[in-house]
Amino acid sequence: MCVMTTFGSFSSSRIFSIVVAFVFTGLATGLIALVNLFEDVSNVSMLYLLAVIASAVLFGSGAAILTSIVSFLAFNLFFIEPKFTLVATDTSEWLALSLLLLTGVVTGQLAAALRNRVQEAEMSEREAVVLYDVVRLLVQPQLDQTLKALAERLRTELSLAAVIVVLNDDGPLPGSAEAGDSEALETALSAFGVPKLVLGSGRGPTLSTHALPGHWIRVVSPSGKAVSPIRSGHLHKASVNAFGKETGIILLMRRAGNQEFSHNDTRLISAVANQLGIALERLHLQTEATEAEILRRTDELRGALLNAVSHDLRSPLSSIIASAGSLLQDDVSWTEGERKDFAEAIEEEAQRLNRLVGNLLDLSRIEAGSLRPEKGWYDLGSLINEVLGRVRRSTNDQHRLIVYLPDELPPLSFDYVEIDQVLSNLIENAIKHAPSGTVIEISAEIANDEVKLEVADRGPGLPTDAIPHLFQPFYQIQTVGVRPRGSGLGLAVAKGLVEAHRGRIWAENRTDGGARFMFTLPIVSDPIPATKVV
Repeated sequence: MCVMTTFGSFSSSRIFSIVVAFVFTGLATGLIALVNLFEDVSNVSMLYLLAVIASAVLFGSGAAILTSIVSFLAFNLFFIEPKFTLVATDTSEWLALSLLLLTGVVTGQLAAALRNRVQEAEMSEREAVVLYDVVRLLVQPQLDQTLKALAERLRTELSLAAVIVVLNDDGPLPGSAEAGDSEALETALSAFGVPKLVLGSGRGPTLSTHALPGHWIRVVSPSGKAVSPIRSGHLHKASVNAFGKETGIILLMRRAGNQEFSHNDTRLISAVANQLGIALERLHLQTEATEAEILRRTDELRGALLNAVSHDLRSPLSSIIASAGSLLQDDVSWTEGERKDFAEAIEEEAQRLNRLVGNLLDLSRIEAGSLRPEKGWYDLGSLINEVLGRVRRSTNDQHRLIVYLPDELPPLSFDYVEIDQVLSNLIENAIKHAPSGTVIEISAEIANDEVKLEVADRGPGLPTDAIPHLFQPFYQIQTVGVRPRGSGLGLAVAKGLVEAHRGRIWAENRTDGGARFMFTLPIVSDPIPATKVV
């Protein structure tokens, strides 16, 4: 059946070339006869070259050669004496006819070669554009959408009835996609287990040779039973290989009556399958690298957490245990002042422990990406006053806290508890590192579409090399001869809370001495619900 199809196709092409040769030769003959009516032109036979070139450009070298031969016969038959015979009495006439035939053949071959070069350039451009589109599709993060777009792109480019892409479940990344007519898709899906044409792997590139795209191999059922032509001849399969093994397939269903895939089509399919395999390897390696990075950061966080637990949690616990144990001693008579000191020490260390545990929990939520601010409309000045009232009780008048707020400060949408914690962490951080008696300034200003808040002190300032690392978890400024104070969590938690509100936070040194920490909150123009304004 395949032989008959090939023979029929060859016969049709041959008949078409003969028809083209006679039609173009007839037109050229008529044009020459028309010219001869008005004037006798010696080299009028060159008009046959127009027919030869037209045949070559439009239909290839076969039609050009036939047109040259038919033109040779037509010129001899109609314009060489004696007319209407294939006999030439003059030797010069034979020379002219031979030159006409030779010129026609050479010109036809050159024109046909130029036509082939143009077609090859167009096919190469098409292949390059498709591969460029495929590569851009394969870098998209959503694999299902990528496979769907890839299947649709192949179906459109190759004029196919259906394209199905299936990635194995045991491969780097499972997935599937399909594109095409419903009937063709149903036929292709039902034909998974029947014989089909499979694209074999071609020769790889070397230093001196190009790669070959491979060739189509017909897979015959072991039973030897015949299958329908649509299932055997029109369904093609290309393997998708990753990490040295088949991890998926691309099924391509040609439309009934369409020609077999050309060499360029086969090369394009092979290149797309290879690019898909490379993309799967890249995505798999990216996933593994991401998981390895998560494990690495988890180990770092676990180590830092153990360090915090070993000291920052143990210190307040030791103080609480010592104070509580002293209060429980029956053989010692404590004065009311001493009992009050023990109670205050227990409360202070418990508060310190509570802040540390809260920071650890907030940091774990930030690292896990589960932090979701519960926003409402609040007055920023009221929040700052509440934070300062709470902080002043712990400063014992050792620092002066000054607030500068603009009168036109609008209500803002934020999570009251989270921004309270940000301000508390920044102010307590300034109190902790600034000398006694230092002025700490808390100010706010409106800048474009956001409000910038600032906590500034007149302390020793920040080491320049430490500024880029201040907001990293467990980072502490190292000072010679001075043990770091705190756990290094407050600023990291503040950064996570501010960024959850789509704001920014940073630190810098003041030009006239001291440090300042600043963060922003966006101003939104949504209607303000009166029930939520505090």
